[in-house]
Amino acid sequence: MASRLKAGLNQVMLDQESVVEQVVTAVLARGHVLLEGLPGLGKTELCKALARLLSLPFRRIQFTPDLLPGDITGTYVLEGEARRDFVFREGPLFASLVLADEINRSSPKTQSALLEAMQERSVTVLGQTRPLPDPFFVLATQNPIELEGTYPLPEAQLDRFLFRILVPPVGAKTLRTLLTTRVRGAPPALEPVLDAEGLSRLFAAVDRVHLPGPVADFIGRLVEASDPRQASAPEPVRRFVRFGASPRAALALAAAGRARALLEGRPNVGFDDVVAAAPAALNHRLVLAYEASLEKVSAPDVVRELLKATPEVPRG
Repeated sequence: MASRLKAGLNQVMLDQESVVEQVVTAVLARGHVLLEGLPGLGKTELCKALARLLSLPFRRIQFTPDLLPGDITGTYVLEGEARRDFVFREGPLFASLVLADEINRSSPKTQSALLEAMQERSVTVLGQTRPLPDPFFVLATQNPIELEGTYPLPEAQLDRFLFRILVPPVGAKTLRTLLTTRVRGAPPALEPVLDAEGLSRLFAAVDRVHLPGPVADFIGRLVEASDPRQASAPEPVRRFVRFGASPRAALALAAAGRARALLEGRPNVGFDDVVAAAPAALNHRLVLAYEASLEKVSAPDVVRELLKATPEVPRG
């Protein structure tokens, strides 16, 4: 079933197998995803295709500076004629898959409302907490170059995303295929490959994947070494990182490792699963120092050096 899901997404995102692999891994790990890339690369179509293939209720929210928390969570409205009562009207967050388009264009107040939904799978309006559908995923997009008039996501909210996936531009060969196979760029029609019951079975299968002790130890040492205050931190981390990854990063690596092992048809998480998931799971959880911007060192660069410097099995 997971292979059919990947095949369907690959029909929409041409020649972006790595992006598709990471998105499917995040879904099986029941995590939220931040897609970062230039406009027109298919990020929105990818989210819509995912909802179609999974048979999930889908809502898209276009984030703008004037968007209010009640616009996404819902609010109370006065209804009735003879007897007028306040009735709660659900907002677009009450869907299983929510696309938060250009999330960094909304105000911090609205971002904080989304934060509760992502972490607690619920929203609170006028003191009353309401559960969101199960499953519940947020797939958010942001443009890395148009930063005027935006509100950078706070570290607490970035930490709620299981993955930050960098969507690369496509080449001439992909563009030729796009031009010759799609009228006006419309993606192919997709048929659902999973329903709610099938998705629940996949989640249960992911939970049964075993995380061996040595792999868990590797995850712990990797996250520890991302903190420049630790003795195990390699030189690039000490030089370019102000704050390392949180314990939530370790949980993300374990969940993503289980999901990837299932996709590969293995009952145990391997070191390769952790190494493959680490760039997307860690690149948004490192707070870089000023020296990094001066020397044009990015978070993915630091993660690569961190992986090189952290052995799978402790030395000595």
